[in-house]
Amino acid sequence: MKFKFILPSLLEAESPFWRPIKYSLFPPLGLATLAAYLPDGDEAVIVDQHVQKLDLDDDPDVVAIQVYITNAKRAYAIADQYRQRGVKVLLGGLHVTALPKEAAKHADVIFTGPAEESFPRFLEDLRQGRMQRVYASQTRSIQKIPPIRRELIQRRLYLVPNSIVVSRGCPHHCEFCYKDAFFKNGRSFYTQQVDDALAEIDRLPGRHLYFLDDHLLGHKRFASDLFNGMKTMGRVFQGAATVDSILDGDLIEKAANAGLRSIFVGFESLDPANLKQSNKNQNLGRDYNRVIERLHDLGIMINGSFVFGLDGDDASVFSRTVDWAVEQGITTSTYHIATPYPGTLFYEKMKKAGRLLTDDWDRYDTRQVVFEPQCMSIDELKNGYDQAYRDFYSWRNVFHGSLAHGTRKHQLKHFFYTSGWKKFEPLWNLAIQMRQLNGMTHLLESVLSKVTGNFKNAAAFNTHTQRTPEMSPDRLSNINSQIT
Repeated sequence: MKFKFILPSLLEAESPFWRPIKYSLFPPLGLATLAAYLPDGDEAVIVDQHVQKLDLDDDPDVVAIQVYITNAKRAYAIADQYRQRGVKVLLGGLHVTALPKEAAKHADVIFTGPAEESFPRFLEDLRQGRMQRVYASQTRSIQKIPPIRRELIQRRLYLVPNSIVVSRGCPHHCEFCYKDAFFKNGRSFYTQQVDDALAEIDRLPGRHLYFLDDHLLGHKRFASDLFNGMKTMGRVFQGAATVDSILDGDLIEKAANAGLRSIFVGFESLDPANLKQSNKNQNLGRDYNRVIERLHDLGIMINGSFVFGLDGDDASVFSRTVDWAVEQGITTSTYHIATPYPGTLFYEKMKKAGRLLTDDWDRYDTRQVVFEPQCMSIDELKNGYDQAYRDFYSWRNVFHGSLAHGTRKHQLKHFFYTSGWKKFEPLWNLAIQMRQLNGMTHLLESVLSKVTGNFKNAAAFNTHTQRTPEMSPDRLSNINSQIT
């Protein structure tokens, strides 16, 4: 049989403000994981519409489409076109799990929740002629899953082809996070066996890795054994973790020794009331400054995540957040407008309160306001969000953020990484157009090379490099959304 796995692009891909590099980072691992369950003799192709042209005039037997909220309309249109020609269409992913009745109108089969167990069950039913309409995960495990079909991925189209996932979900339950909607009715956090994870890492060429796990440090024993096993591999890698896990024990030191050089941290808000409202308990009472100091002392760059528009936020939140991030030397900031995704408690609260503004899923991209904020206007929230990005990535603040680091090498590392991400769009676009983005990975590895800290002396350093008044700062994103 011929299987075609599709990741539709966002509708915004047709916008003049589209940033191609943002969606050329990681290949669709969820689809490559599903393809690994196909028996010998079946044909498979993966098409990521963010980086490839999608041909709808072919003749597959089965099309499997990964659906998340902002590509749902395009996913449904693709599904409808194939179904009109008699092709069996499967839909799965975050949005399908949150709104299965909506998705079922456009599919022969829908998958809710993770599909490591349900997809093999579907394949057996398909061959026995007893295909069901809905497949929900009955057990949750990624123990002994088959090796990902990486040969189906065109590595040269991605900056980070060596992305990897060694766990599913997260042990925490933040009110605005899609995770609980996806993993409901079963385990919401579980890991691979360490030996299997290490074997998958060993398959990957080059030095750089990016762990797309929601919380790489979420299972202490697993993470500790993983990092111990990676110490001699000579890797440099990036990942994500929570504030409390960075402060707890020596796990972050083990990660650094294994090659961790950059980490995504969900600070989300500087206001404890917002954290409490969002059930972000892992951040409550934690010393953010100590988190940053500890990471910088280990030579680990920080991508800080922040959410704007929670009920404790007024129009001053944008400048306060940007100023704080710049002063702390956070390398990159990812800002989000609070977005109530269907299936989350946040959505239910906003719906019950009559504060939802639209059910146009194209707008649920964390860059547009889709609910009525409490302490500012809709325009203040949208304009403040846009201004926060402009201010944080201004040349002035890129430079000032660099000065938060206590060594010249670390300052240069911060400067080149921050400016490289936002200030050299034509260079990224050229590499993408030449279909040689993977060639930039070596540059990324160089920037991520180890630079140990001295961050604790940064205050003394800055005393001797006083800023002139005119140079003071103006103002302070699941990924692994898969069909699996």
